Amino acid sequence: MPNTYQAWGWTPGAGLDGLQLISKPLAQPGPGEVLVANRAIGLNPVDWKICEWGHPDWHQGTVPGVDGVGVVAAVGAGVDIPLGTRVAYHQSLSRDGSFAEYCLVDAYLLMQLPATIDDSVAAAVPCPAITAWQALAKVPPGASSDVLVIGAGGAVGFYLAQLAVQRGLRVWATAGPQHHAALKALGVVDVFDYHNAQWQAQLQTALGDRPLHALFDTVSGAHAASLAPLLGYNGHLVCIQDRQETAPLPAFSSAISLHEVALNSIHAYGRLLDHQALRAAAQQLLQHVADGQLLTPQRRLFDFAELPQALRQLKEGNSGGKWVAQLSRPASR
Repeated sequence: MPNTYQAWGWTPGAGLDGLQLISKPLAQPGPGEVLVANRAIGLNPVDWKICEWGHPDWHQGTVPGVDGVGVVAAVGAGVDIPLGTRVAYHQSLSRDGSFAEYCLVDAYLLMQLPATIDDSVAAAVPCPAITAWQALAKVPPGASSDVLVIGAGGAVGFYLAQLAVQRGLRVWATAGPQHHAALKALGVVDVFDYHNAQWQAQLQTALGDRPLHALFDTVSGAHAASLAPLLGYNGHLVCIQDRQETAPLPAFSSAISLHEVALNSIHAYGRLLDHQALRAAAQQLLQHVADGQLLTPQRRLFDFAELPQALRQLKEGNSGGKWVAQLSRPASR
């Protein structure tokens, strides 16, 4: 075990340009903690956003990154996970994150990996797939089973469309034209090009008399609010980016329900039962990926040393898939 490890450290006020590869002392896990030696790191939009916006708990040298996959290198008191166990995790934004060779994680956050799943595949799962699961869990059954996923070409929307189809819902989606065939092959009824100014009218024509029961928006709170009129009576507006600070429709009109999705909030506000439910769901998602029942977005693999450049590509919308960093075994120092 080395005494130090390499990590990408954050610089206040410098955004992505301030990420620097630094050496940090390797801390040993305390009670209830696990030290994970990272093997793959999944990039998410929240990563570049918080690097640019900052966070109340961050300071010079804080390590960003929420998603990681690796092996258990050391455990603290009260933890009975065997060394060498392959795990995935979704880290709290209030702690040093996954953009590093090692990461200290609370043991209750760890998801054990199926033996047949590759590290880089698993790294594409935690944040987007669990977020999609949470979003879908917000919506109860209704008179109609028609739902709309906005931005199904992105990682969260891609998982959400699949999970909704598997739940037996009639799924409609918006996405760039390059994603249409793949989404339809997964069971999406139809996909609309959001660049087309007539896509909303096309959807309403396709729905006919069937009300839209739920709308999942992955763009912004303002964008979600603009689409609220598409929902039918007692429909559900689910915001995966931002939230609705004010009701988007008049009172006593279509009586829609408003939902906020905030995965990171579970670290501060979740209790034991919340963590148990989330981990059970995450384990099932990983197993479904391993079994081929749930497809991951196309992965774009890169070396750990290129992480800031990949994060910038993600910010600029040049994703074309899910960015995943690969790490070799850290050398002893």
